[in-house]
Amino acid sequence: MRIPALFNDRRFYRDLFAIAVPIMLQNFINSAVNMLDTVMIGRLGTVEIAAVGLGNQVFFLYNLTLFGLCSGASIFTAQFWGKRDIAGIRKNTGFCLIVALGGASLVTLGALLAPGKIIGVYSRDPAVIAAGAEYLRALAPSFIPFGVSLVFTLTLRSVEKVRLAMIATIAALTVNAVLNYCLIFGAGPFPAMGVRGAAVGTVAARIIEMVILLCASYVNQYPPAGSLRELLGFRLSYVRRFIHIVLPVLINEICWSSGISLQNLIFARTHTDAIAAFNIANTVNQLTWVLFIGLGNGVAVLIGKKIGEGDEAQARDYASRIVRFAPLVSVGAAGVLLCISRFLPLVFNVNENVIATTRLMFFILCAMYPFRAFNMSMVVGICRAGGDTVFCVIYDVIFMWTIALPLAAVAGFVFKAPVWALFLCLCSEECFKVLLGIGRLRSGKWLRNVTGGI
Repeated sequence: MRIPALFNDRRFYRDLFAIAVPIMLQNFINSAVNMLDTVMIGRLGTVEIAAVGLGNQVFFLYNLTLFGLCSGASIFTAQFWGKRDIAGIRKNTGFCLIVALGGASLVTLGALLAPGKIIGVYSRDPAVIAAGAEYLRALAPSFIPFGVSLVFTLTLRSVEKVRLAMIATIAALTVNAVLNYCLIFGAGPFPAMGVRGAAVGTVAARIIEMVILLCASYVNQYPPAGSLRELLGFRLSYVRRFIHIVLPVLINEICWSSGISLQNLIFARTHTDAIAAFNIANTVNQLTWVLFIGLGNGVAVLIGKKIGEGDEAQARDYASRIVRFAPLVSVGAAGVLLCISRFLPLVFNVNENVIATTRLMFFILCAMYPFRAFNMSMVVGICRAGGDTVFCVIYDVIFMWTIALPLAAVAGFVFKAPVWALFLCLCSEECFKVLLGIGRLRSGKWLRNVTGGI
């Protein structure tokens, strides 16, 4: 498909951006507020920021597991939506809620009953453990409402009702930012609660988000808003198919998150400046990468819907368009990233060596953006939407664990290579993944109708 032909389907881009832009805004605001929270907690001291960081590791693992469940379930939702099978969407939502609430209850009990032991897995500092336990115990009531919200957010996204999820998230994050400031430092009539105040603000925000999503969904009778009988109307055949499709997504998320943790370990064991530069690069990168999160999730809905409608030719056309369009967009995003790099000294209070290293990382990121954009489109937008979840595990994880991580570990620990070289080793997987992705796309084996017969 040549460049002029790439843009000859206006309806595709209209539908894509109608879904993708709210997702982009939602993720951008989320990233911005997370940065603001980190800055506010950082003003309390080293112990407090370490404690909150470790407490949020528990939330990170819970969030990642739940996201794997819900994003896998979104494959069914999008294809049910293409068939206009509202009953199928509601039984899919109901089963997700049961699993999510079960997992959330276990995490909540652990955070309430043994927060010190959980934080103790990460740190041996008694002060950090005490502050982290206080934060995690106060954070515990947020896990169940967050689980409900995530199920409804991703389900609404899959049925092209993205504005409600965006509004709920913006409202929640606004409440979170305001309450964090008031409760951490004791502004106005509010007491200064330190790290516990940050947790209380998060709990309030998660409850508000859940209430907005549920009330608006049921008032407007959106597809996931079913009665108890409709939500529990799934059969054993559906559960078996669900596990077969979603389990690889969960494995994918677990393996990928473990790899990210190992990346942090490699840089942390190198020296402090290395991990500081790596964290700054990743934090700023998230602000531009929201474009591709939105595009990937947006096209996944469109492709899944076309598969559900039985229009496989159109689904393949959409797949072909997105793997060409996303890398083109990445060139502009890389330019923005380079512009942002000029303002690093004004935003981050770190030494010149960290700034110089971060800028080199930005150049590497920019060079890899077209490859990363293609791979993001393949994993999130095409393969998962097409039900090809086993291939996603291979595609998303194998090169990370067999090439990128071993290269970086050898470069850092054996050859004592400069930090930018370690980062280049970690990014090298993107080039290999593109070759595998092109082959899978051309084979057509990624497209599967997962809702047939259930």
